[in-house]
Amino acid sequence: MTDATLERLPVAKAPARRDIGLKRRYAAERRFRFYGLAAISVGLVFLAVMLLSIFGKGYTSFVQTSVLLPITFDQKVIDPQNKRDSDPNVLVKANYPVLAQRALAERLGISPTDKPQMAALKGFVSDGVRTQLRNMVVADPSLIGTTKDVWVLAGANIDSAFKGQIDLDVAEGNRKVSDKQVAWMNQLRDQGVMEGKFNTGLFTFGASSRPETAGVGVAIVGSFYMMLIVLVLALPIGVAASIYLEEFAPKNRLTDIIEVNINNLAAVPSIVFGLLGLAVFINFMGLPRSAALVGGLVLTLMTLPTIIIATRAALAAVPPSIRSAALGLGASKTQTVFHHVLPLATPGILTGTIIGLARALGETAPLLLIGMVAFVADYPTTPLDPSTALPVQIYMWANEAERAFVERMSGAIIILLVFLMAMNITAIVLRRRFERHW
Repeated sequence: MTDATLERLPVAKAPARRDIGLKRRYAAERRFRFYGLAAISVGLVFLAVMLLSIFGKGYTSFVQTSVLLPITFDQKVIDPQNKRDSDPNVLVKANYPVLAQRALAERLGISPTDKPQMAALKGFVSDGVRTQLRNMVVADPSLIGTTKDVWVLAGANIDSAFKGQIDLDVAEGNRKVSDKQVAWMNQLRDQGVMEGKFNTGLFTFGASSRPETAGVGVAIVGSFYMMLIVLVLALPIGVAASIYLEEFAPKNRLTDIIEVNINNLAAVPSIVFGLLGLAVFINFMGLPRSAALVGGLVLTLMTLPTIIIATRAALAAVPPSIRSAALGLGASKTQTVFHHVLPLATPGILTGTIIGLARALGETAPLLLIGMVAFVADYPTTPLDPSTALPVQIYMWANEAERAFVERMSGAIIILLVFLMAMNITAIVLRRRFERHW
């Protein structure tokens, strides 16, 4: 080989080009990692801002200001003509807020004849005291003529002021509590008869026009009825449809169309299912509006595609060798599916079902269309009774102008998030507990 030939060989340039290519690939990989971490960080920041906003506004809803009052169950107010034995409705119609107002005046040292002071006491105690004292007297008429210390709820504005949610440094005309009420509030707090207590009413009360007596108890019961209906209908129908499509159905154009439609239904906006439920279950079948039964049927239609897709994926994940071994030992196709394949796919089926139920629990749009936005104060005893749901109750409180309802709304969101987190954690635990790796 001559010297001219050796000079033409690119011996020294090849490593340099290779190094440049590696640097570019490494740089692209670093950029991709940076973009991924940046996207995750932005998402976590927005999630943190949302959670801080919700918890910052809603944690105070779990505490309600109460006042300890010496209630005198005066017979002249409750049953002046002593007719309760012949007419029990007398105990229901009595003016119980007067008893609370007199007890509050006594606690503050105000004379009942001082009309300006007595007028200023209005709104200090919740008007829900009417129901509270009425229920006590109806349950135990022997209270009439006696005096008993009773914890009663403070009014919404007094509650907000006691929690520090109202700026008391601004002019009196620019806030909802007067200087007299602030002075009385401080006096009762110094006496130890006014304090914040755990708000059990948030979990037991129904809808109310008064924020301090509003709760999500009725909404929780309505959501429970709907989730029970979804579970009873969607799980067996979804699993049966999945088993047939995955294990028994022939592969032809018809089954392909069915599979495409199932996948498309999983992506359909939930409000479309609400329109379907309104047209079929209410207008055509005549089922009652605002009933948990109709809500459960609508949510069942919406959840079915999710359960079918998850169940089919769980069945497909079972190795073919399981089926071959069972068939080789003489098992029929049905025995193979129900005795071997289905038990192994159960963790995936449970996970898909719980995730579908969690999605249904948080839906609002389809329930609004079937009338579940109604004002419901009484607990539903059957799925046919008027009821509401947690997301709908949150939507209703979001439209209220009072600050106390915003607090209740954030508290209800926290409760809903706890339910959703519990369901998703349950799905993860079940999958890890029963999942098998092949």
